[in-house]
Amino acid sequence: MHLQNLTAISPIDGRYRNQLTSVDDAPPAPKLDHYFSEFALIRYRVWVEIEYLILLSDEGFLQLTKEQTAALRKLVADFGIQDAEHVKNHERITNHDVKAVEYFIKDRMDAMGLSSQREWVHFGLTSQDVNNTAVPLSWKHALERELFPRLDDLIDKLRQLAIDWADVPMLARTHGQPASPTRLGKEMMVFVERLEHQLRLLQQIPCSAKFGGATGNFNAHHVAYPKTDWIAFGNKFVEERLELRRQQFTTQIEHYDDLAAQMDGIKRIGTILIDLCRDIWTYVSMDYFKQKIKAGEVGSSAMPHKVNPIDFENAEGNLGIANAIWEHLSSKLPVSRLQRDLTDSTVLRNIGVPFAHFILSLRSIDRGLGKLVLHQEKIHGDLEANWIVIAEAIQTILRREKYPNPYEALKELTRGAGKVNEETFANFIHSLSVSESVKEELRAVTPFGYTGVHPPIAR
Repeated sequence: MHLQNLTAISPIDGRYRNQLTSVDDAPPAPKLDHYFSEFALIRYRVWVEIEYLILLSDEGFLQLTKEQTAALRKLVADFGIQDAEHVKNHERITNHDVKAVEYFIKDRMDAMGLSSQREWVHFGLTSQDVNNTAVPLSWKHALERELFPRLDDLIDKLRQLAIDWADVPMLARTHGQPASPTRLGKEMMVFVERLEHQLRLLQQIPCSAKFGGATGNFNAHHVAYPKTDWIAFGNKFVEERLELRRQQFTTQIEHYDDLAAQMDGIKRIGTILIDLCRDIWTYVSMDYFKQKIKAGEVGSSAMPHKVNPIDFENAEGNLGIANAIWEHLSSKLPVSRLQRDLTDSTVLRNIGVPFAHFILSLRSIDRGLGKLVLHQEKIHGDLEANWIVIAEAIQTILRREKYPNPYEALKELTRGAGKVNEETFANFIHSLSVSESVKEELRAVTPFGYTGVHPPIAR
């Protein structure tokens, strides 16, 4: 069968492709094929080779006019599927993907009347000088244009929910048991703080690249032009032209340590999001949230009443897949035998897969949050049914008053004593040998107001 959405083996290129590629959508779909497809890899390789050629010209190794420089850059800007197919035609003969890019550029230079300059393409380079700049550049763009903005949007949405629900008292549960009440807005802020902190840590990790010849020492460059400061040249190319961080001491390939750290950082964010999905799922199961119904949707093929929290379930599943792959990539990529083995090459081609699953999860969470409807009656009812949780408050005030054995007294009152309600505490407080002002203070404690304090929830 011909490859199409219905025949693709991977759901990334099948069922979910329209959510991940450059297709009109609302909200706009990410364009992950711009960064992680075979086409994208070829285009970024061409980009690196062209910018390297232009810098060689700027540094006086060859002469390109402004018009020729513009024409070369236009080759990158206008790079399309037919150009990529041209590269692949060369690869069928060379059996080498980067050499095929070199030949493609030389073909285009011949057509531009630049045949005399064609041997400056890929001058002194090994394929990893191209791969280990092209991949970090595409990765950097994907982070900055797709992942970071979507995480910021999610954090903003959670913060807005925290503001909306700032004053909603809610029964907390520790070990699954009723515990000291909290506020729903504060519980949303827990995830805002966690995600925001991890995102800022992630953004501090540089996108690093290797550029230094066959084994990292500019051997070929130096032997051809021994008076040139090739280290300064390499730094200028990587850090000024490509806006990446150049690693100074490398083998044939980059260390991948920063890339691994970024993957671990995304994995931590994924773990936090799994925690969020499971909490929201549980609140839905407890009826604290209802879900908006969309006309025509079916929750169950057998049970017509059901409205399932599928968005959070799908997000959790995709995050699990992503985290498993991030884990492998971050532990494998930094390991290479001696100056280089090829295991990084095939593995590196898969970085778009966990990225895609992660983006899918963000879209699912966004949809799910948009469907939530607060069920205040149920939340209030659970607090009313659990007056037992103010036992902590009562015994703490009594400790302050030096009342004898207050913890033990509340323990006897609340554990295994049948139904404990407002009247139970009213009778207990009435029986205490404390001042009337302290009794009034104790009577003022309710599950609805015993929610503690936290910093202001700011936009």
